[in-house]
Amino acid sequence: MADPTVLFENKGSVALLTLNRPDALNSLTHQMHRDLWAALDQAEANPEIRALVITGAGRGFCAGADLNGSDLAPGPTGRPDPGVTIDANFNPTTRRMQNLRMPCVAAVNGVAAGAGVSLALACDVTIAAPGARFIQAFSKIGLIPDAGSSWFLPQRLGLARAMVLAMTGEPLGAAQAKEWGLIWDVADDCVAASLSFAHKLAEMPTLALVTTRHLLRDGTQRTLNQQLDAERDAQSAMGKTKDYVEGVTAFREKRPAKFTGT
Repeated sequence: MADPTVLFENKGSVALLTLNRPDALNSLTHQMHRDLWAALDQAEANPEIRALVITGAGRGFCAGADLNGSDLAPGPTGRPDPGVTIDANFNPTTRRMQNLRMPCVAAVNGVAAGAGVSLALACDVTIAAPGARFIQAFSKIGLIPDAGSSWFLPQRLGLARAMVLAMTGEPLGAAQAKEWGLIWDVADDCVAASLSFAHKLAEMPTLALVTTRHLLRDGTQRTLNQQLDAERDAQSAMGKTKDYVEGVTAFREKRPAKFTGT
């Protein structure tokens, strides 16, 4: 039997997902997307898992779409239509990552290219190895950034830097990616650092963290008045959680809070 394209490891309160096509720099196929979704389902179905780490096997994180395969669906003219593949595979993956019920950390262990950059940036936190590179390779083959990169890049970097990276396809090293604000940190062992970070997040109030994710990401599309209303509604919902009661009680009793993610 062929090796699974996505490996799943239970690390207590954290799930570790590893993209597992190292000979192809973990480039994404139709089947690989579905295996990733199944792994995400497995993590979300386990109430003990309250954070997630995604990384790549071998020397790369993810090289984007597998252009050597036969996954590109034909369009009306009979020629491959990348938009059909994006709609069936890449966009659902990005949406899944954005809507996970738990925080997610990307451990970028090597090159992230094309939609591989999008996958890393769709996570809440990105930690990269010193030798990792982020490459918007689309212009090299006559395409445009997809899987959310045209949204993530300007949000993280500003328009000027995003424009040059997207148009030229020049690689961005890990250290500069951190300096520019594209990622959170650089670590020699990015997987270990990501697991440690994820375990910290797993001890925190999960619902509040995920709600914070949505407020921060959606806030760029609202006016201040709209954001104030969204904060009010979210705060009201958080006030009904057990973690809020525990947090306030622990504060008053001058002890560490023991959150359950509920």
